Amino acid sequence: MTHPVITLVTDRIRERSTARRARFLARIQRQAEQGKTRASLSCGNLAHAVAASSCDEKGRILDMTRANVGIVSAYNDMLSAHQPYQGYPDIIKGALAELGHSAQVAGGVPAMCDGVTQGQPGMDMSLFSRDLIAQATALSLSHNTFDATLLLGICDKIAPGQIMGALSHAHLPTAFVPAGPMASGISNDEKVKVRQQYAAGEVGRDALLKMECGAYHAAGTCTFYGTANTNQLVFEAMGLMLPGSAFVHPHSELRHALTEEAARRISAMIPGSPAYRPLSEVVDERALVNGLVALLASGGSTNHSIHMVALARAAGLELTWDDLSDLSDVVPLLVRMYPNGPADVNAFEQAGGVAGLMRRLAEADLIHMDATPVFGEMADYLTRPALVDGKLVWQPVGESQDPTVLSPSGSEFQATGGTKLLSGNLGRAVVKVSAVAPEYRVIEAPARVFSSQHAVEAAYKAGDLNQDAVIVVRHNGPAANGMPELHKLMPVLGNLQKAGHKVALVTDGRLSGASGKIPAAIHVTPEALHGGAIGLLQDGDLLRVDAVTGSLDCLTDLSGRTQAEIDLTLEQEGWGRELFSVMRRAVSSAECGATIFD
Repeated sequence: MTHPVITLVTDRIRERSTARRARFLARIQRQAEQGKTRASLSCGNLAHAVAASSCDEKGRILDMTRANVGIVSAYNDMLSAHQPYQGYPDIIKGALAELGHSAQVAGGVPAMCDGVTQGQPGMDMSLFSRDLIAQATALSLSHNTFDATLLLGICDKIAPGQIMGALSHAHLPTAFVPAGPMASGISNDEKVKVRQQYAAGEVGRDALLKMECGAYHAAGTCTFYGTANTNQLVFEAMGLMLPGSAFVHPHSELRHALTEEAARRISAMIPGSPAYRPLSEVVDERALVNGLVALLASGGSTNHSIHMVALARAAGLELTWDDLSDLSDVVPLLVRMYPNGPADVNAFEQAGGVAGLMRRLAEADLIHMDATPVFGEMADYLTRPALVDGKLVWQPVGESQDPTVLSPSGSEFQATGGTKLLSGNLGRAVVKVSAVAPEYRVIEAPARVFSSQHAVEAAYKAGDLNQDAVIVVRHNGPAANGMPELHKLMPVLGNLQKAGHKVALVTDGRLSGASGKIPAAIHVTPEALHGGAIGLLQDGDLLRVDAVTGSLDCLTDLSGRTQAEIDLTLEQEGWGRELFSVMRRAVSSAECGATIFD
């Protein structure tokens, strides 16, 4: 029997979403009723669609009894996680051709690497790229020549954007085809050590660059548990890809077999077939809650407190931070991956992977086993793929193979999930507590107020931050400058904590999955630009960040204060940022998904 809080949260999402969900399903039904889309195209339309195809491909695409699968790819060869996608279309087309079916690359979507743009002007466009990718995905599928969709995307804003766009064509069966993580490089402890040494001026740039190239060194996702790998874990838990496929290495025989299998299976699910299963049947409140539970149990990226809200809205569902917080109160932390522990995603996969985590969650009645995944049943998501005598099979997952990474039955790393809602007179925010030691979860200290992470770095280097402090970084919300990740603050704040100071962060910006041992109240809503109380703060104001009770307050009287003014021109122009002014004007709050879509 499903845990009562899981049922309660699921039911209230369903109830508050009644009208919105009905409109979504009605729209999708109208699209489904048009029948096989290629059959409705004119001869001229069809000629354009197959003009570049071989004679054999033309025959299969023009045969309305066969499936034509649309591929939406986020391939580029600069983004390590997406570089393996270069050869995927040929693999997919080859597998389908053997069955008499076809596939076409419907379109490509932009794929920004947040690792490259950290602390750079490009980061100011990163969050907005998610909604741009959603539009590009919808545009790619708008040719109406496809019977199913395969999404090639992994990282940060890309995968959430692709599923949001695919939901506009949710009458089609749709699945993600992941590519997997790179092999493990240097240890995460060594990585943190060198970064903090560099921030303190103890080592030079050459040592830092050598370390970073040792950490990020091959094709595949970065191995820490950031937003990219959180996407993969959460989307597998939601049933949006083949069971056990999230963390299989790129270019391995098993990965190749899984890619072919995803193509074969999706081609058997087209409209009109007995196995027809549209995306609209997969992404419902049960799948959403399953993903949230997996997010919390694994200590996943804080970015998903934004992405899951936006994704839900695209499916006609209304998710709130209160839902996330209530789930976190009953979902235990069952996984230790960096930054929540020293292990990386490869160690997690070896310990049991997503299937091992799902097994634990199913044992505790914390997931909906009656949800409808893209492929098979939810019970299949408690199994792992393997090649046995060259044949792809799925085998039941057993007990954790590493209890320091994936907790075995009857144990947990902490009683509650990795994310907590904060609220108080400074507004509402989220904090990732899974990596914060208990003694650091309540901080009361004077404010030091800044308008950028670069100003914080400069103050640290000048020796001006040697004190207990709550570092406030404001005017970094979605409407101000696109809500950049403030990852460059982590070595600085880590050094202050290491020096014995009480330190916390309060910001209307983001931190991503890399947020670690510093208590960080992020995504503060309302943001400063929209009149939030964070815009009233001054140096010396006494702030309290309490990640135990869930409060975020200024203990200094703010009455009579006026909003701090700031010229954001230099944060909004140059490097292409001026092209996103329409998004800054239209974007919703972080709590509503930081999206331009209604």
